[in-house]
Amino acid sequence: MRRTLVTAVALALASISAASTAAPAAPTTPMAHAETTTQLPRNVVPTHYDVAITPDIGKLTLAGKATITVQVLEATPSITLNALDMTFASATLTPAEGKGRALKPEVAVDNAAQTATFTFDKPLAPGAYRLALDYTGKIGTQANGLFAIDYDTAAGNKRALFTQFENSDARRMIPSWDEPAHKATFTLQATVPTGQMAVSNMPATSTKDLGNGTTRVDFAPSPKMSTYLLFLSVGDFERATTQADGVEVGVITQRGSIDQARFALDSSADVLREYNQYFGTPYPLPKLDNIASPGASQFFSAMENWGAIFTFEHTLLLDPSISTQSDKQRVFAVAAHEIAHQWFGDLVTMSWWDDLWLNEGFATWMASRTTQKLHPEWNTRLESIGSRESAMALDAVASTHPVVQHVETVEQASQAFDSITYQKGSAVIGMLEGYVGGDAWREGVRNYMKAHAYNNTVSDDLWREIQSAAGKPVLDIAHDFTLQPGIPMLRVAADKCENGKTTLTLTQDEFTRDRPGKTPLRWRVPVIAQSAGGEPVRTVVEGGKGTLDVPGCGPVIVNAGQSGYYRTLYAPAQFAGIRSEFAKLDAIDQLGVMNDVWALGMAGLQTPSDYLDLVKATPRDADPQIWGDMPRARRSSARSPSRSCRRCSRVWAGMRRRARPIR
Repeated sequence: MRRTLVTAVALALASISAASTAAPAAPTTPMAHAETTTQLPRNVVPTHYDVAITPDIGKLTLAGKATITVQVLEATPSITLNALDMTFASATLTPAEGKGRALKPEVAVDNAAQTATFTFDKPLAPGAYRLALDYTGKIGTQANGLFAIDYDTAAGNKRALFTQFENSDARRMIPSWDEPAHKATFTLQATVPTGQMAVSNMPATSTKDLGNGTTRVDFAPSPKMSTYLLFLSVGDFERATTQADGVEVGVITQRGSIDQARFALDSSADVLREYNQYFGTPYPLPKLDNIASPGASQFFSAMENWGAIFTFEHTLLLDPSISTQSDKQRVFAVAAHEIAHQWFGDLVTMSWWDDLWLNEGFATWMASRTTQKLHPEWNTRLESIGSRESAMALDAVASTHPVVQHVETVEQASQAFDSITYQKGSAVIGMLEGYVGGDAWREGVRNYMKAHAYNNTVSDDLWREIQSAAGKPVLDIAHDFTLQPGIPMLRVAADKCENGKTTLTLTQDEFTRDRPGKTPLRWRVPVIAQSAGGEPVRTVVEGGKGTLDVPGCGPVIVNAGQSGYYRTLYAPAQFAGIRSEFAKLDAIDQLGVMNDVWALGMAGLQTPSDYLDLVKATPRDADPQIWGDMPRARRSSARSPSRSCRRCSRVWAGMRRRARPIR
């Protein structure tokens, strides 16, 4: 959940106009060239980075040394990688086995293309090489690449360094193949001011005082991962730790704030245990830190760097003197979102930014599920309605886009973090889990993790595992909801009630706010329907029409439990029955029906007074979230996209409250 409404609209307009470690890494294999999107040449791939960084915190510059082990797949006279705002002092290429002369290539930097090209006197033969680079770069003051944040303390002004690499800013600190499918291992060394703490994805293996006011910190080699997940932070920090399933869980704060980290620390440990069980693949790193940063960004609140989550203080720390219950829920939800990424995004990563939703939609759904499971007293399940409405607000107008969207450039990728990616993605996952059942869904997810650990995937890799585990036709339904935009609408009429069963006729249309008379797209729509006190019945509406027998002769709720991503328009007689029994409905169905009626009324498809009738029928002891939704929802029928987690994710932004995006 990264970008604001402006960037979401910009992406829509653009599309219209364009029409060795804790866990062993999987064996390195060349990318599937015919299937993987890349802006770099396909003839050279990295396998390992040895990186040494010396930041000058005062001058906001960095000196770097990188030795990159690469595999040349076919003869080539040059090697091109990503680099931005870098100056290279030297470059040397040697055979990986150490035999043969060192080659000194010519270096050409193209800042517009964000690349550096190293050209040799004659073509390189296929094989393994080491490319050693000595370079300088910049430390920014915005959250891109390695950046600085200044903050006030009782002891005066201080400065800390952090990295933010998603989606394509690792190239600002390390010359690299800065694309998600180019996974490699990393060994990082940082030379930092003595007395300050350096934090990265892996634990430090050695610390040496160099005697000149600086200390050299070496970190353990990372698992095989994408560049955008690498992390480095330097500052006057404190760290609190606990243990969860043999993993050291930590929270790192500016000095003096560690007492405010207890809830985040305990919550992270609880979530990690839950995810180890759910995913069936234990968290593979030896530690999991969450680093609290002073300040804020208009673009994101948190980022899922593997083993070293970055979160702004306002979304991680709780001051008992001023924090509210809402703050507590936000801290938990964002932590649950980012920790979900440690599997869905970090262990298994989308091949290219087309499938960003595969990271963000799943983490958003997983955080919602886990928050409800571990803290049922908060009753956060109702917030799924707000998340769905946030997506539908964008999806009902002409400028929408599919969940799986074609991304050609890193600039387009930066614009892809919106409510369609996060909230619609989450809603579709919830709908499919409801269709196949929770046990089958979890089995499919576990199989997906095992099959693709330390590698890259596309959406269909997940759908195939779910379909195989469930024995139901998931792939076609998933394609309908992720490869085309828009919102299905089911028109509901009851033909009769005989022998204790109500027969419904369901006709599929399309809900749109700005295109009356539009020829509807077609979806295969999973439906769960239930009468008051009856058993739920499941079906899939295909070909635009279907019938369904529901036990009971009372009012029937189509989309019972509200897991479906569609609008429901009841015939007047059916709506009258629902209105008369409204007080007896489950709270989530009360909220879902009210949101549907409001949206349909604003689109001219239902009598606006029907909404007021539901307000009148709402019992005084209804869930407070229902009463709270009424004025909020009615202030505007066009909600702006949420802005919570970064690219993730993500989670909290879609939940009514307008926090900044999480990744």
